[in-house]
Amino acid sequence: MPIWTDRRRLLTGAAGVGVAASLGACANARVVGFDKARRSLDIANQGEPLSLDPHKASGQWENNIIGNMFLGLTTEDRHARPAPGMAERWETSEDGRTWTFYLRRAFWSDGEPCDAHDFEFAFKRILNPETLAEYAAILYPILNAQAVNAGEMDPSQVGVTALDDLTLEIRLEHPAPYLPQLLKHYTAYPVPKHLNERYGDDWVKPEHIATNGAYTLVRWWSNYIVHLEKNPRFYDAENVALEHLYFYPSNDVNAAARKVMSGEAGWSTRFPSNQVEDLRRALPGFVRVSPFLTCNYFSFNMTRPPFNDLRVRQAITMAYDRDFVANNIYRTGERAAYSFVPPGIADYPSTARYQWADLPMAERKRRAEQLLREAGYGPNNPLRFAFSHRNTSDNPRVAVVAQNDWSSIAPWVTVELRGVETQVHYANLRAKNFDIGDGGWIADYNDAKNYLYLLETRTGPQNYPGYSNPVYDELVHRSDFEPDARARAQLMMQAEQIALNDAPICMSVFMNSLNLVHPDLEGYEDNLEDIHRARWFGINNA
Repeated sequence: MPIWTDRRRLLTGAAGVGVAASLGACANARVVGFDKARRSLDIANQGEPLSLDPHKASGQWENNIIGNMFLGLTTEDRHARPAPGMAERWETSEDGRTWTFYLRRAFWSDGEPCDAHDFEFAFKRILNPETLAEYAAILYPILNAQAVNAGEMDPSQVGVTALDDLTLEIRLEHPAPYLPQLLKHYTAYPVPKHLNERYGDDWVKPEHIATNGAYTLVRWWSNYIVHLEKNPRFYDAENVALEHLYFYPSNDVNAAARKVMSGEAGWSTRFPSNQVEDLRRALPGFVRVSPFLTCNYFSFNMTRPPFNDLRVRQAITMAYDRDFVANNIYRTGERAAYSFVPPGIADYPSTARYQWADLPMAERKRRAEQLLREAGYGPNNPLRFAFSHRNTSDNPRVAVVAQNDWSSIAPWVTVELRGVETQVHYANLRAKNFDIGDGGWIADYNDAKNYLYLLETRTGPQNYPGYSNPVYDELVHRSDFEPDARARAQLMMQAEQIALNDAPICMSVFMNSLNLVHPDLEGYEDNLEDIHRARWFGINNA
């Protein structure tokens, strides 16, 4: 029997008798992926976390774990809508720039109070440039956040203040009506000040960590398993049904689906879309396909040739057959993307679109070759570049289509494919160590700004292309200060159209969420953000 199927006794036994003895003691063990009697759930999670520190994480697979361990001022309800979390209620000043949060009395899992001072400490820690938090830019609406993160001001100047143990004030650079949405994101989670001061960044190790959410960390074996157990000090612990969560890094979606089929996982956060009908037959009631605020796109490295040339970027973007990919590579209703912001974003009836979107592919290929020749490429100066992609899910199959589309522009266009492990791939994107690189963006909050900020000059590492357009930046900046929702949307639409014309990225498809969920797992609800916290789960014993 494979080692991973002996997991539970291995986890408990290794601490006392060693791994080898544990394996021998459980040779006949069998994992039940959704064990109702033990109240445990095994989860095939997309990837291996680089960190479980909310200030060091950046991936959805990390969010799936961290969001069960920590709780922000607001949190997700089962539909992923913002709901009271550590803050029971809040008030907003007349100008929309000062928010006051009134916290519930709560505790860290080690028994220490979790209060407003931990939140103040956390906001100042993540924005401190020494923390090297790549996701810090999402918090730039907070007063002085950008200046502090750039090292231009002391972290003490961040506009977050604990007025007393249970009252937190957040001052903003500009009105942000989406703040309750933003504060449920893990970048806004509290950090236990007393542990960080004692252990530094090692506070997050299992032997030190304390959490304020529904679960706490028991063990993390890298590239193997993360084990969480119910936190008895969580303020709503009496309503948390599941006692244990086991997360497996599952880059191979086919293997993840097999794990669910064999009963060794009760939930997989992704499945191969081209097998959807087979899975519906094999696993009645398990397949969950739902609209999702996410997009897949390819970033051009604009910091070096050949993609510092607008004509090259436009040609490659135009020649990619995203309709074929949406209809033939994916089989779960994905939509070809001719804009940047996904449909379904609140208060954003966008009309932004690639200007050539309605041209037939043959004409697009002809124009693409013409643009490349104008840029100086041809038989005597061939265009060669590498396309780096994630080695997960349907991404390798999409990459083959893209390679064929671009190589067919002309015989002198050569595309090399480079499949890379997900975490390494995103690190390369942030470091600008690529030519063209695929990627995806899942909405952190339901507002168009969460997409448009990715291409602002000030965003830093998450602006993968290195795009910088002062007109784009100014429009996004103006939208921050526009109180009228319709006028604000118009400004953002103008910015989106400029970005589409400049082509720093090549849009691919708007994705759906694809989950395999045991039908007896109650409380799991499809939602636009594909966020599902285990505190809401129940067990159907019928």
